[in-house]
Formats: sequence, C-alpha cells, structure tokens
Amino acid sequence: MDYRQRIIEEASVLFRTYGIKSVTMDLLAAHMGISKRTIYEVFRDKDELLTGVLKWMTVRQREIMEKTLNESENVIEAIFKMMKTMMEHFKNMSPAFQMDIKRYHQDIAEKLNNLDQLPYVKNNELIIERGIKEGSFRKDLDVKIINKCMLEVLKMSSDREIFPPDAFGSEEVVRNVYLNYLRGLCTPKGLELIDHYDKKNK
Repeated sequence: MDYRQRIIEEASVLFRTYGIKSVTMDLLAAHMGISKRTIYEVFRDKDELLTGVLKWMTVRQREIMEKTLNESENVIEAIFKMMKTMMEHFKNMSPAFQMDIKRYHQDIAEKLNNLDQLPYVKNNELIIERGIKEGSFRKDLDVKIINKCMLEVLKMSSDREIFPPDAFGSEEVVRNVYLNYLRGLCTPKGLELIDHYDKKNK
C-alpha cells in the first residue's frame, strides 16, 4: 500500500471517530508514526485530504453494495443487508463528522455531490432496476427520479442533526423513514418480502 492510500485510510478512521475539526495533521502523523512533512508531500492541505477520504469512502460503499447485490437471493434481501451495514456504519461514526462537514466543509461536500462522489449509496439504479425485473418494485417507476429520491431519503435518515442519536435510535429511524419509503415502491410480492425480512431481522 502506498503512502497516499495509507494516509487516506488512517485519516478516515480518525475523522469518523473524532470528527474532522479535532483531527490535526500533527495528530494524524503521530497516529501513523510518520512525519507531518510526509503527509504534506502527498496532500496540499486538510481539505485535499478530506476530499480524498470522502472519495475513498464512496468507492468502498459502492463495492459493498455490488457485492451484497451479487450475494443476495433477491433485491429486498440485499436492501436489508445494506441497511444493517449502514446502521453499523453510523453507530461507529461520531456525530461530529457529519456536523463538521456541514459547518466547515460544505463547499467540498457540494462539489463532490455535483460530481456524484459523496459517501452515500449513490447508484441506487441497480437496486431499482433489479427490483422491477424481479417483480418486487412496480413497473411504472421512473428509475432516475426514484434514484434521486432514494438518495435524499438515505441522507435524511442518516442526518444526525435531524435525528440526534441521543433522542432517536438509528435502527428505528432507518426502519421508519427508509423502510416505509420502500413500501411505496413495492408490488404485493415486494411487500411480502419486506414483511418477511423485517420480521426475520427483529
């Protein structure tokens, strides 16, 4: 693994654990056992490092999504697996991470959002198309519109300013927001599968 990738992965862990503002280049260098100069030889500043971290997180999430889809019997099972992964992800993430992006790095977030490079499950089109093909989602859905709507529902359900973790459990938020949204996309077959996997996961 080259220095760039190692720095990105280590910074990702620290950012998600302590928030972005709290992690200095000095702290990252000490954590990695390297000099701060080595980090600055690879990344011009903290903003460039954060950009690299967010892009890497996006790639990782897409890899997980594709692997989960390939290993699942149907799209509804895949969605429940991805929901579980997402909930575990946010349980291990400091609320400061999202808040710091909104307060201090909104320009980076907006730029990456326009380039389709924010760490959310961006390409839900694969999920929607497979659901239609399997008969779990309605055939009258506009894939591109629903793709954008699913992204916004995902973002909202994981927003810790809207749903503070001390007041709302992440699992209940995802179930009440995202799962109920999915029900509106489903055929009777899809609804049966949702009820089956929801009961199984409880």
